[in-house]
Amino acid sequence: MQFDILTLFPDMFQGALSTGLLQRAVSHGLVVVNLHNIRDYTHDRHHTVDDYPYGGGAGMVLKPEPIFEAVESLQSDIPSEQAAMLPIILLTPQGRLFSQQIAEELSRHAQLVLICGRYEGIDERVREHLVTDEISIGDYVLGGGELAAMVIVDAVVRLLPGVLGSEESLLDESHATGLLEYPQYTRPPVYRDWPVPEVLLSGDHGQIAKWRREQAIMRTLQRRPEMLDRAQLDNKEERLIERLKQLR
Repeated sequence: MQFDILTLFPDMFQGALSTGLLQRAVSHGLVVVNLHNIRDYTHDRHHTVDDYPYGGGAGMVLKPEPIFEAVESLQSDIPSEQAAMLPIILLTPQGRLFSQQIAEELSRHAQLVLICGRYEGIDERVREHLVTDEISIGDYVLGGGELAAMVIVDAVVRLLPGVLGSEESLLDESHATGLLEYPQYTRPPVYRDWPVPEVLLSGDHGQIAKWRREQAIMRTLQRRPEMLDRAQLDNKEERLIERLKQLR
């Protein structure tokens, strides 16, 4: 899979791309991440990428010309039918809220273009005539879209075949099933008089699976109850939730 990231600060990505999961995915040829400095697509002596907003107001606005030219340069390197289908994503607080489901959706593409916004905003013509999607990683404002791009790349890359050591690692993660993940334990079996639940030491895989499912439901009810409205639950699990609600 290929990511093309348009940014004013490509150096911000070096740490994320040179460590951990992303570094392994890149070194194994599973992922390609290309960083494109928006300033490289300007034509004036000062490499100007922003200007004052029409109508007045605080801050500066990213100009449309270098962003259009950067994306069109990328599109010119691929067949026209692929260029027409290429997802071009603007990272902005105004976009749809990023989720595990959106990460799975994006992971099905062979290539993504991520545009990192900066300053007061971006010329509206980029939204209207170039961008195909807008994504936000939360209801707050960052200094720019670079951190959001890192979040999206990390979340998408770990879903790609061969990136994780075990594909089973994805199955029970928080949000993968519509629930938060169940509690995890490792050695020692007792630490400071705090024991590991006996069921996890029993070797009974059926009972362990049942316990984990119930714990996931309980944790979701406690911490993110709104998620239960979208989770796939059977009648027994729905009755469990009703009993737990009565005990609260």
